[in-house]
Amino acid sequence: MPATKRKAQKKGRDTAVQGTNDSSVVSKVSAAAQGYFKDAFLQHFVCKVARRAPLINRGYYVRWKAVDHCVRKFLQITEKCPERQILSLGAGFDSLYFRLRGDGALSGAVVFEVDFPDVSQRKAALITSNITLRGMIDSQSPSLTGPVYVSSSQYRLLGVDVREESKVEEALGVAGLDWAAPTLILSEVVLTYMETQWSDAIIGWAAKLLPQSLFVMYEQIHPHDPFGRIMQEHFQKLNSTLHALRQYPDTAAQRHRFLDKGWEECVCLDMNNFFFGLVPEEERCRLESLEPFDEYEEWHQKCSHYFILTASRGSLMPQALLPRAPESPVPSVGPSWSTTALSVRTTPVCVEGLGMASVSVRPGWVLLTGGSSRGGRGAAIRLLLREQEGWRSVSVEPSADIDVRLYHTVTPIPGGGAVVYGGRSSPLNPVRSLFKMTFSLCGAPGALESGGQDAPKLCMEEMMCTGSPPPPRWRHSATLTRHRGKEFVFVFGGKNQSGAVLGDGYFLSVDQQHWTEIPVEGVAPEARHSHSACSYKGGGVVFGGLSRAGVPLGDTVVLTPTERGFCWERIDVRPPPVPRYSHCAHVSGEKLVVVGGVWMHSDGVPGVVVINITTRSSMEYSLDTTSVPWPLMLHSFCSEVTDSEDPELLLIGGGGNCFSFGTHWNPQPVTVDLKLMLG
Repeated sequence: MPATKRKAQKKGRDTAVQGTNDSSVVSKVSAAAQGYFKDAFLQHFVCKVARRAPLINRGYYVRWKAVDHCVRKFLQITEKCPERQILSLGAGFDSLYFRLRGDGALSGAVVFEVDFPDVSQRKAALITSNITLRGMIDSQSPSLTGPVYVSSSQYRLLGVDVREESKVEEALGVAGLDWAAPTLILSEVVLTYMETQWSDAIIGWAAKLLPQSLFVMYEQIHPHDPFGRIMQEHFQKLNSTLHALRQYPDTAAQRHRFLDKGWEECVCLDMNNFFFGLVPEEERCRLESLEPFDEYEEWHQKCSHYFILTASRGSLMPQALLPRAPESPVPSVGPSWSTTALSVRTTPVCVEGLGMASVSVRPGWVLLTGGSSRGGRGAAIRLLLREQEGWRSVSVEPSADIDVRLYHTVTPIPGGGAVVYGGRSSPLNPVRSLFKMTFSLCGAPGALESGGQDAPKLCMEEMMCTGSPPPPRWRHSATLTRHRGKEFVFVFGGKNQSGAVLGDGYFLSVDQQHWTEIPVEGVAPEARHSHSACSYKGGGVVFGGLSRAGVPLGDTVVLTPTERGFCWERIDVRPPPVPRYSHCAHVSGEKLVVVGGVWMHSDGVPGVVVINITTRSSMEYSLDTTSVPWPLMLHSFCSEVTDSEDPELLLIGGGGNCFSFGTHWNPQPVTVDLKLMLG
């Protein structure tokens, strides 16, 4: 390739990377404006405050919180040092200096910022033209030469490409950096945009020249799972490839990277570990109260794909390191993998959706209700029909509108009908109506299977139930149980519009359309949502979910019928399944088959765990998705067992809003062969 073309490509990539600064500062301003953190100076670096989605605000909050934690710790342990420094690489429009100066936290400290000349020139112009920012720069600025665009006794803004080691070293020397003084080097999503040879060189250069220093880095990890693939594709489209992910894909690799480049100690935590281990519970509760929020899967996945790292040099700096194992309410349970991977195959039908519910109407017929798709949230109902050539989708005409609803339940009842309960249209609008539906096919028998045009119809009867109904909810479970020869739908857990996580249970008599009180003994499971519950021997079996503390659960609790009513019994499963939520589950004989979901363990993503209720044992199976050409995201989906003789799982819908990287929809259902697993 000609040198001129290579130079043009490099300039284009550099410009794209600079663009990430502009979008980042807008998101930080949005989070600050919504009260996620206090920063009165960020707003001066944008033309207009724009409100981001709650998920984006949360993501930038945890980034801000992690960096602020590390900076404050450094300043705390160096407060008695006569001189100390912060060197921010690729600082962009960060307001760190102004915020710390405004808090009175910079006594004896100097902040040096380095970025591309174009970025630093723009920032300098913003500072000098803004009365608030200009007022934070003292008037006794030393006279300096070189690429120093702003200079004061405590703040130096430099315009130089951080990849050019000799120029950076020279510019910092001219700007007055004391190479022997305690120094914090800060890199927030900067080094990963460079070719690894350059970022490695910077890490080694800092270790060599700054003998008393703390390196703080915030970047991405886990490039190969579905979320990681979408994350990488997003940055590639922006011409801002994440280079470090290829060689350093996880926290262990990043830690060894720093130790190999001359750093003496290093601690690296993903953001779930940081959030639950180092953010106090009171602060986590405050976060929950700021905005209506119902994207837990995407929030935890975002946090699992970013890390905060601290590396130290010198005798003083180990005190500033992150704790290696912060106390956390998240159970430390690793999967006990089987050597067998379950085969996953796509089906030739286009069906997508998040938060749908499914019910098996008859063998080979799966009814889908609610959810949201690329076309928005709707009340459309579809039937998936299994034929010799595969599955196809048929529109279904309901006799009444069941309302727009996500994260609801459809519970099959004797006689071929089902009960549609709960759900929401938004986190502030739960659905209150309750329907009984029965299925009928217009036209000659077999017309649907043979490709006839006769439309199947649903009779939707709104149930006007007596008794004391449950408060409206979504992300709950609704399971068919039996008491004294009669069937009841047992509703348990979920979330409501006030943000509360529920732990109550209610019994609905379908025949009498009456909410009935039935005695339940034993210790009830803790409150949860996004769990699973399956019918089992006249009662039910509950697994997993997300607790009130926002922590995934991994318990298995059986609701057993008794003479008086029911009794809860928690079974101790060994090895314990990894806690997870937003999964699906089915009972096959004495086995509970749990598929998909979200967990906070770093070892891959959930596949299928089989829990033997009788022997109280479990085994985790990974999914072989090599034949699936797109990332398969198994949360906010639904599933059905389609054949009892030749067991197969049909997984429908799923995906989610992948932070700021776009929304992913699984475009087709997939099937999972269960024969090997169920024996």
